[in-house]
Amino acid sequence: MKDSLVIIPTYNERENIEAMVRKVMSLSHPFELLIIDDGSPDGTADIVRQLQTEFTGRLHLETRQGKLGLGTAYIHGFKYALRNEYEYIFEMDCDFSHNPDDLIRLYIACATDGYDVAIGSRYVQGVNVVNWPMSRVLMSYFASYYVRLVTGMPIHDTTAGFKCYRRKVLETIQLNKIRFVGYAFQIEMKFLAYKYGFKIKEVPIIFTDRTKGTSKMSSGIFKEAILGVFKMKISSYFRHFDRY
Repeated sequence: MKDSLVIIPTYNERENIEAMVRKVMSLSHPFELLIIDDGSPDGTADIVRQLQTEFTGRLHLETRQGKLGLGTAYIHGFKYALRNEYEYIFEMDCDFSHNPDDLIRLYIACATDGYDVAIGSRYVQGVNVVNWPMSRVLMSYFASYYVRLVTGMPIHDTTAGFKCYRRKVLETIQLNKIRFVGYAFQIEMKFLAYKYGFKIKEVPIIFTDRTKGTSKMSSGIFKEAILGVFKMKISSYFRHFDRY
C-alpha cells in the first residue's frame, strides 16, 4: 500500500505549477503528486513533464482533452489513487490559496488522529480568508450556512476544496454516481461521507486568494451549488448508506 497522493487539477496554471510542485516535494512527509491537466493551452503540462525528470516516481501527470469540469478531474484522480493503492488521498488547488504546509496537518488528522476525512476549513474558527472582497466572503460563508441548514451536515466549510480522504472513504462512495461536476462536487463528496457515517474533522486553515493566474470562480458556480443541494438532499431519502 502506498501512502499519500495529492491530486491537483490544472488549467492554465503555468505561473504557479513549478513553485507548487517544488513546495510539495520539499515537505517533510514524502507526498506524491498527481497533476490532472485539462489541455491547458499555456503549456502547464509541458512544465510538469520537465519536472518529472527531477522528481522521478513522485510526480505524476494525467492529461485530458479540454475543460471537463473540476468534479470529473477529481474523480479521475480518485480512481487513479485507488488503482495504485494509496492510503491517503488529498485534493487541493494549484494557486496557493491552499497553503501546502497544511497538507501535513490534514495528514496527521487522518493518519494519527484517526479521522476518515480531514477538511481544510476557512470557517471553523471565524472567517479565515485573505484578499477576497467582502461580497465574495459573504457569498461563500452564507452558501456554507445554507448547505448546513438543508443537509444537516455538522460542517462549517461545506464548499471547501482542500481535503484528505482515507482510502476506504473513496472505496465506499460510489464515484460513478457523483452527479455534480462543478464546485458543487465538493458539497456532494462531504455529504456522502457524512451520510455513510465516516469521521470528519475540520482543520482550521487560512485561505489566501491567488496572486498569480486567473480565478475560475464565478457567482454562477455558487448558484449551481445552491440549486443542486435540494436535489441532493431529496435523492438521499431514496438511497441506502450501508458501509458493510
